[in-house]
Amino acid sequence: MSLSFVDLMSQLFTNPVLAVTVLLTLGVVLVNGWTDAPNAIATCVSTRSMTPRAAIVMAAVFNFLGALVMTLLNATVAMTIYNMVDFGGNPQEALAALCAALFAIVVWATSAWAFGIPTSESHALIAGISGAAIALQGGLAGINGAEWIKVVYGLFLSTVLGFGMGFVTVKTTERVCCNMDRRRAHDFFKRGQIGGAAAMAFMHGAQDGQKFMGVFLLGVFLVQGDTSVTEFAIPVWLMILCSVVMGVGTSIGGYRIIKSVGMDMVKLEKYQGFSADFAAAGCLLLSSVFGIPVSTTHTKTTAIMGVGSAKRLSNVNWKIVKEMVLAWILTFPGCGIIGYLMAKLFIFLF
Repeated sequence: MSLSFVDLMSQLFTNPVLAVTVLLTLGVVLVNGWTDAPNAIATCVSTRSMTPRAAIVMAAVFNFLGALVMTLLNATVAMTIYNMVDFGGNPQEALAALCAALFAIVVWATSAWAFGIPTSESHALIAGISGAAIALQGGLAGINGAEWIKVVYGLFLSTVLGFGMGFVTVKTTERVCCNMDRRRAHDFFKRGQIGGAAAMAFMHGAQDGQKFMGVFLLGVFLVQGDTSVTEFAIPVWLMILCSVVMGVGTSIGGYRIIKSVGMDMVKLEKYQGFSADFAAAGCLLLSSVFGIPVSTTHTKTTAIMGVGSAKRLSNVNWKIVKEMVLAWILTFPGCGIIGYLMAKLFIFLF
């Protein structure tokens, strides 16, 4: 099933329920832009390889390219999110539950952003829609266990593999480039960091862009009263729309997350930022190819931890790490409970 931009716009002005659903979904994408997408450019900004404004523009462009290219090649991440829960056969109640889940994500992510803590909108999304599905179905019948297990795999990949690849990549970089002239190395890694940040933004679009496009289309289909769609084509206009909104979000509030991840957690040199970017991008590419939804936040921050720890453990500000990990642990129960309660409220009201 496909949806044209003209069809959407024609319905948008005549269907207030669709308008609310679209606005809530784009609100979540915007929040992702200011709390999650900045991780992709945190290192290149913190090492002054790029200015924040140039990095944000680059991130928006490569988020779009990542969403476009990876969706054309392999849209399994979007399908995994789309099929993760079953909102039942009542489109009205299902739509209320979905809107409640989106509202929960905005509340959770904005609260974490206020403290400068990078949260995973991927896991907030999964927890929110799962909590809403449980509220709607009155139990775990609305949860697709086969798709949820991919989230568990993704959690392992985005933490353990991210840290390990960061450690190995920076050690390899140090060994290969140990005899390089310092000035030439400085210029090389400055350009390399720009490439690494572009690769991270590309993979962020490939992962998170697909997730939110899947949810966007789920909301539209529910508004149309169709709960049986199992296959769909993601239109290019939706990829552009999500990328632009994500870029706007990054420009609004991304610097706080950039400071926490790229400056406060570990003081990085250019070659270390280069290593962290390519290690994290490699993990995300591997996950996208196999259709496993992972957290770009977890992947990038653990890669930075691995890079910092490669020199010595004291290089990492473990107090900041502790705050981040606590936020990550609380995301599933916290956002799930909010999604559950808001779904109950929305179903009662609407």
